[in-house]
Amino acid sequence: MATQRSTRLSIPHPNEAGCNLVGTLEQLAPGEPTQGRKIALILHGTLGHKDYLFQKRLALRLPLDSFRFDFRGNHESGGTWKQGALHEDIEDLQAVVDHLKAQYGYIVDLVVGHSRGSIVAFRWIATSEDGRKVSAYVNASGRYRMELIRENPTGKAWVESFQKQGYYAWDVTVARKMVHAKVTPADLAAFTAWDTSFVRDQFPQHTDVLTVHGLQDKTVPPYDAVIYAQALSTRAPGTHTLHFIEHGDHNFTGIPDEVVDVVLRWWEARARGNLKTGISVPGVHSGNSKL
Repeated sequence: MATQRSTRLSIPHPNEAGCNLVGTLEQLAPGEPTQGRKIALILHGTLGHKDYLFQKRLALRLPLDSFRFDFRGNHESGGTWKQGALHEDIEDLQAVVDHLKAQYGYIVDLVVGHSRGSIVAFRWIATSEDGRKVSAYVNASGRYRMELIRENPTGKAWVESFQKQGYYAWDVTVARKMVHAKVTPADLAAFTAWDTSFVRDQFPQHTDVLTVHGLQDKTVPPYDAVIYAQALSTRAPGTHTLHFIEHGDHNFTGIPDEVVDVVLRWWEARARGNLKTGISVPGVHSGNSKL
């Protein structure tokens, strides 16, 4: 009997010579043909990596194959990280999809994005040929009002540093290693100028969406989740489910399994044809979840 297998992939980037995108392919039935098989993509957030927060836990429990990877300039992938280069993240995502299609014959059916990864996934699903075929999407801690990043503690620190030295030196620990990143005024301007309003009229009508957001999120206001719900709840036959986690912060610190449980319950309800647009995932009764 086949057992689940994890395989490390290093994908040459078509748009940047010498840059590889590194990720992990999880296969439920290794050795069996993958042509036409459905796969999930799991996307991390700003200066994150493929195995942090709930991502790896989710990949190991999903009932379908999955691939999670480090975006350009993050952790094991090559290139340079840039706060304002969301368009490069979309290029990375498409490069990964092209590789999985060409080498394995996979069809992307589910996308799970956290924070920055969610912003990128929204645009990719709405504007690319492969993205518009995705049937289900999980938006975790996704930002809608891009300009409000200036008002959270991180954004305020950036602006203060810009005034003092013209840039912000961001030292952060990623996968137990210190990373030195740089944010410039141009980065912030590009990030805040990123349009999210397209979700109201360009997001596919058939794609079921789950929005998961922590009510203690100090990075992205929980009301952004409400805006996404308003924007996506009038589509058909696609549904939108809004699920708040009462004690969850932006990264769902200390409760990754609750996020995984919410996603899996939603996925199971979808498989049974029980999804309806509304609030809360059916069957989740944790004390941290809020109806």
